[in-house]
Amino acid sequence: MRIGPSLFVCLLPLFVACQDAVPGSATDAGPEAGILHDPVPLAYLIDSLRLDAGTIRFHVDKSERRFAVYVSDSLLKTYPCVLGEKPLGDKMMQGDRKTPEGTFGFRSKRVHDKWHAFVWVDYPNAESRRRFAQRKRDGLIANGKDIGGEIGIHGVPAGMDHWITEGVDWTWGCIALRNDDLDEIYPHIQPGRTTMVVVP
Repeated sequence: MRIGPSLFVCLLPLFVACQDAVPGSATDAGPEAGILHDPVPLAYLIDSLRLDAGTIRFHVDKSERRFAVYVSDSLLKTYPCVLGEKPLGDKMMQGDRKTPEGTFGFRSKRVHDKWHAFVWVDYPNAESRRRFAQRKRDGLIANGKDIGGEIGIHGVPAGMDHWITEGVDWTWGCIALRNDDLDEIYPHIQPGRTTMVVVP
């Protein structure tokens, strides 16, 4: 029996979950435990399933430190990630070292000499500015404070992937991935089109 692309995408999360149960797999222990981290390269999944890379979207679960790749409503692959030094709560202002929450696009992407690559998140966007203004009116943010910016997805210096696998939040508000994982998603990010949802 031949399985069509649509059925395969529906069955993929179940297949990946079964793979995770294998002792010694990437999710067998440590900070990645419970994360569906499929060892099959993302590009191979996209090509073999004949998926439209333009439909890819990301979902970041801050509490789980999980960066998920979806196509339509189907989970395709997940990666471990870390966040700003103060991971709890939405970003309030510049310098608070929190990772913003909400729905975002991407402005641009480039190779980076220190962080492997940098994908510039569209923060602050209109919703971020609305929240910032309301928080100022509510007295939660002092006058003179700035909303901040320069939030992105980036990697780590060469040889420092353990910064991610150890699960310690260390950025100034960005989302950090292992370099090989960043290399997998990087080609499929289309500035102005790809979206990412970040939840608490």
